[in-house]
Amino acid sequence: MIIGILGPEGSFSEKAANQWNKVAKLRYYDDILDAVDALLRNEVDTSIVPIENSLEGSVTLTLDLLMEHQLKIIGEVTVRIKHCLLSKGDEIKIIMSHPQALSQCRKYIKTNFKDVEVRPVLSTSLAARLASESKEIAAIASRESAGIYGLRILDENIQDVNENVTRFIVIGKNTPPATGNDKTSIIVYLEKNRPGALYEILGEFAEKGIDLTKIESRPTKKILGDYLFYIDLKGHIEEKAIKETLEKVKTRVGMLKIIGSYPAAKNPG
Repeated sequence: MIIGILGPEGSFSEKAANQWNKVAKLRYYDDILDAVDALLRNEVDTSIVPIENSLEGSVTLTLDLLMEHQLKIIGEVTVRIKHCLLSKGDEIKIIMSHPQALSQCRKYIKTNFKDVEVRPVLSTSLAARLASESKEIAAIASRESAGIYGLRILDENIQDVNENVTRFIVIGKNTPPATGNDKTSIIVYLEKNRPGALYEILGEFAEKGIDLTKIESRPTKKILGDYLFYIDLKGHIEEKAIKETLEKVKTRVGMLKIIGSYPAAKNPG
C-alpha cells in the first residue's frame, strides 16, 4: 500500500500515517491539494490529510476538497501535537512553520519573539528543512524533525494549550465494513428560503437516537449567506437506523452527499 501525505519527512501527517499503517510506503507531497490529487490520479492507494485541530478548528481546504471531488473517508487518526522550536543557531531572525502551527503557538511567539519575522510555509517539516540551511531561521516543528534535519531543540511543548490534538482523515475509494464503533460523515445543502429546514433534519436524527458529533457550516462560494453543512454522526451507513434516517433527510434537503462511513479513531497517539 502507498499512502500520500503532506511532506517532507518529519511532518505530523507522517506520524498519522504511521499510526494508521506501520508497514505502508509513504509518498510525500508539497501540500494537501497535491496529496489529494495523487489519489485522484491513482498514484497512491490512500491519502491522509488533516481535517481538524482542537485549537484552530477545521482545515477548510480539506472540507472544500471533500465537497468538490468524489472522495470517501475510510478512516481517521488523532495525533497529539507537541510543537518544538528548532534551529541550528541562537541569533534567530525568522520563525517558520505551517500557518496552523504558527496559530497554535501564537502566544509563545508574541511573548518571546516580538521583533522576529514570522513566515508561513507549506508544512512544519518543510520549515525544519529550511531551518537546517540557515542559523538565522528557527522552525516550529516536531521533535522528530530535529533529528532528521540536524537541528537543536531550543524549546519544547510551545503550543498555547497543552491539549493540542489534530484529527486526520484517511481518504480512499471503498467504504470499509462496520466495526461496531464507526462514524459517518455527510454534507448537506438545505433548500433555500424554507424556515426551520435545519431544525427539521436535526430532528430526524434525534428521533432515531443518532448522536451527532459535529456540525459545521461552510460557504457554498456562490452567494453570500448560502451554506453547506458538514455533519459527523455515530454509526455506520450499513446500520438500519442510519440508512433510514439519511433516506428521510435526503427528501428534506437540496443535496445530501455521504462522504464516508469508517472506524472511529482511537485515543490520540
